[in-house]
Amino acid sequence: MTDNDGVRLQKVLSQAGIASRRVAEKMIRDGRVEVDDRIVTELGTRVDPAESVIRVDGARITVDDTLVHLAINKPRGMHSTMSDDRGRPCVGDLVEHRVRGNKKLFHVGRLDADTEGLLLLTNDGELAHRLMHPSYEVPKSYVATVLGSVPRGLGRKLREGVELDDGPVQVDDFALVDTTPGRTLVRVTLHEGRKHIVRRLLAEVGFPVQNLVRTDIGGVSLGDQRPGSIRALTQKEIGELYKAVGL
Repeated sequence: MTDNDGVRLQKVLSQAGIASRRVAEKMIRDGRVEVDDRIVTELGTRVDPAESVIRVDGARITVDDTLVHLAINKPRGMHSTMSDDRGRPCVGDLVEHRVRGNKKLFHVGRLDADTEGLLLLTNDGELAHRLMHPSYEVPKSYVATVLGSVPRGLGRKLREGVELDDGPVQVDDFALVDTTPGRTLVRVTLHEGRKHIVRRLLAEVGFPVQNLVRTDIGGVSLGDQRPGSIRALTQKEIGELYKAVGL
């Protein structure tokens, strides 16, 4: 690429919503911006938005407008597929009229039909693969409703590990969220991706799950997003996901 090719770096940052053009110029001068793993301080630097890997304060930003990163609050009873040959409600129904070429979107960790909550979709196949691969240890948090009162030592037991049919599993974190007569709400965080892992884990220790919601994947949180709604991830969320898996 010659000096006259590409787009000025400060313009790319501004168009990506990182900062105003003037603030972006200061960020460049202060050495906070990297292009293809090299710190850039020259304001005249031009980049190819579709090819260059740009980071601000170490976090990658998305400048390729063909990339899609979505957060969905999957309702209970809906399948985590883009289509269903049996006509059952599926995630593809939600994105059909919102995203072109949705069949090319990848799931980041499916949820079974009875589980609701955060589901990520992207057309960045490498990002999706790494987020799902256990070696990158991307944490996922769930809020589960179980019957009865949870004993004080349960969290320690889950952190130490529980043996399941297909091998041991340990949680990264466990917390009591709320209690009501006959029911307890708990939060479980782990980086496991095995099928029905949270349900199987809690059932193994004597607390079958009555209701399950995934609330977080890495740096992305469900927050107050309504069931069935879709939103685009923010640049900060996208950057945190790329950073978590070394992209």
